[in-house]
Amino acid sequence: MDNLMVYTAPPEVPGKEDFAVYVRIPGKAWQQLFVYEVKVDMHNVRCASMAYFDMSGKVEVRIESLGQPINEAVIRPLSAGLPFEHTGRELTFMLDRPQKLSIEINGERFSNLHLFANPCESDAPDPQQENVLLLQPAIHRTEDIFRLLAAAEGTDGRVRDTLYFAPGMHYIEETLLRIPSGITVYIAGGAVVAGSMVCDHVHDVSIRGRGIIRLSDFHRFSAFRGIRIMFSEQISVEGIITLDPPHYSIYLGKSRLVSIRNFKSFSTRGWSDGIDMMACTDIEIDDVFLRTSDDCIAIYGSRWDYYGNSSGIRVRNSILWADVAHPLMIGTHGDHHGDGDIIEDIVFENIDILEHHEPQTNYMGAMAINAGDSNTVRNVLYRNIRVEPFELGRLIDLRVVWNKDYNPVPGHRIEHIRFEDVSYNGSNARPTQIFGYDDERTIRHVSFKRLKVNGQTILQPEQGVLEVNEYARGISFEE
Repeated sequence: MDNLMVYTAPPEVPGKEDFAVYVRIPGKAWQQLFVYEVKVDMHNVRCASMAYFDMSGKVEVRIESLGQPINEAVIRPLSAGLPFEHTGRELTFMLDRPQKLSIEINGERFSNLHLFANPCESDAPDPQQENVLLLQPAIHRTEDIFRLLAAAEGTDGRVRDTLYFAPGMHYIEETLLRIPSGITVYIAGGAVVAGSMVCDHVHDVSIRGRGIIRLSDFHRFSAFRGIRIMFSEQISVEGIITLDPPHYSIYLGKSRLVSIRNFKSFSTRGWSDGIDMMACTDIEIDDVFLRTSDDCIAIYGSRWDYYGNSSGIRVRNSILWADVAHPLMIGTHGDHHGDGDIIEDIVFENIDILEHHEPQTNYMGAMAINAGDSNTVRNVLYRNIRVEPFELGRLIDLRVVWNKDYNPVPGHRIEHIRFEDVSYNGSNARPTQIFGYDDERTIRHVSFKRLKVNGQTILQPEQGVLEVNEYARGISFEE
């Protein structure tokens, strides 16, 4: 069944006027989307555009270029294979399923349009139900929120277990909203919240909706994150967007059984990674779009107050855009005071990498495993990874390292790493590296099946393409 939901935006939130975007069910009236300003690229911060809506069935999209005539256009990821038509000022196409897209006019990637077509929600909470605390746009004091959540049971016998941010602009007075166990935080489409969501020693929490967490007005060194999940379990994040957090978009420490789905984020600050995990287990990340100015996704062992191994992490069906650093990173941090950590049982599958730009040679790698701090990284699978032309970096970087900026001691080992159906088409990649550290700190058993660079299947190490040092053993290739 064809269905379409569009949302208004609060007047306090900056818009962008490079594009006008319209959507409709075929044969019905056009509806205009609000186009948000989103900042991108730490190297040279610029303002791009973003719009979103919900859909099922078929939806027609019309985009008008208000700033420049359309000489050429591309819709990425290229794997979407989305047919479109364009004239001098207008581009049109049809969607038959939800997608996350970058529409780029005349080769411009920094003033592009990010268009997010979400699936329609089937289980959004009803703000009129007595178990729901409805917050209208305002400045909210957390003590008032918690007092109202803890109010007496309603006439239907249900306690309040849902916090509902209605469309409009919301400010958390204390910035940090610490969510109790058993609570759903729902940010409705058209709602924008200036504040950070925190799950600390809690369980059974959901943060979801179609709205936005906006942290653009906070200074970089305030270090606020979009969402923090610490010492917690059974946490889900679904559907929301974060804009320009000073630090990570989602930050996980010593947590387990976390699900992150249909999450979108943009960042421009130093250390403003997308989703980072320290000492976490059983994490599911699915259908996310991350355009970040540091690592998109990073998996570590022990760091700060979080001690332990990391395992059981799945990242699938996602789009990663690293304006700086790594799209996928594993292994830097661990328990260097002890024997290091085990980081294992990790799957990256069906992923499009749209950018990787890192001028520092020690931090390159669209897919990087840099084992430091006595860590062992093992049993990692990369499957169906499509890497589009990037500005600067390496396709793959596997190293047991002693990075003295971060590691008091070298890593221990990398072993049993598999790449299946990984492809790169572009000209700016430095050689792939597979480097052990010494005779004791080795890389072992790395296999490649259908690794393709510019259409050529790589079947052996080759200087300038894929380089292996004397401390890497058991490297194999298949067609």
